[in-house]
Amino acid sequence: MKKITAAIATAALLFPALSSASSWQIDPDHSNIQFKVRHLMVSNVKGVFHKVSGLVEIDDQDITRSKVNVTIETASVDTGVPKRDEDLRSANFFDVARYPAMTFVTKKVVKSGLDSLKVTGDLTIHGVTREVVLDVDGPTPSIKDPWGGMRRGATAATRINRKDFGLTYNKVLETGGVVVGDDVAISLEVELIRK
Repeated sequence: MKKITAAIATAALLFPALSSASSWQIDPDHSNIQFKVRHLMVSNVKGVFHKVSGLVEIDDQDITRSKVNVTIETASVDTGVPKRDEDLRSANFFDVARYPAMTFVTKKVVKSGLDSLKVTGDLTIHGVTREVVLDVDGPTPSIKDPWGGMRRGATAATRINRKDFGLTYNKVLETGGVVVGDDVAISLEVELIRK
């Protein structure tokens, strides 16, 4: 009996995250990934990716041990203009035939406020991986939904330069500007369901 107790105590010391971490799946029906980019140097075009999936491991005792692994289907891009969406899916931009998904995988989580985090991770778009930092509000406390499941949520934002990910296609305007800006603002609204 003493050996079993000692083994359990040793395991608790070696693997403290196992006792406090919980697994949450992204609910694609109540989550969205949005982006905004400059068009013709005069206005912003907004779009959304409709198909997102992933797993979030949340450690409420030590939030810095939490992990995120997200996949976004590039073919699900939608700006509300079918012709533009076809162009975005083509080899000019996302090249969805060759690169059907974007991914984000955490490397580090740091508390930046009472209910906010800075989540550093590897973002892969168009076959290119770069480190980015997400400013995250949340995660919220868990609640029970009307069907007996447990849910949480989070909001996140970051900015990237699309050229850093090999998305370099553009056209130069007569005035010297370009059709599509390089700076892309990304925002995420994520609802999570307890596994």
